[in-house]
Amino acid sequence: MFDLGGAELLVIGVVALIVVGPKDLPMLFRQVGRFVGKAKAMAREFSYAMNQAADEAGVKEAKDGFQKATSGLNTIANPLKAATDSVQDVVRDATRLDGSTEDKPSELDPKRAEAAKKIQEATALKEEQRRAAEAAAKAEEVKDAE
Repeated sequence: MFDLGGAELLVIGVVALIVVGPKDLPMLFRQVGRFVGKAKAMAREFSYAMNQAADEAGVKEAKDGFQKATSGLNTIANPLKAATDSVQDVVRDATRLDGSTEDKPSELDPKRAEAAKKIQEATALKEEQRRAAEAAAKAEEVKDAE
């Protein structure tokens, strides 16, 4: 709150010790602690009462409605985000294999489905060959190490 560091607190403590005296200093700190505790409790109670009053008045619902109403203004205020959103939509539509623009997946053309299956099989075969080559290389390394 006040952003006090160790050095500042030490200076305050030394000044308080000089001004108040060593006998009355613990009592002063106790009173300051009580005051700070009461102030925090009052602030917490005030904040709680304000939140309750806002809930009863419907401020939350009005805020949500306002945010929905201003979503169009947000696209005007941030044209870069609106542009990137539209580019993402176009890319999403363009990367569909069947050429549809619907969000639901549809059946592929039989020729495309067959080509996709061949590609998947070729990829799986290449991965198998790569793993076999890695295993052979590791076995060779172990054999050479012995």
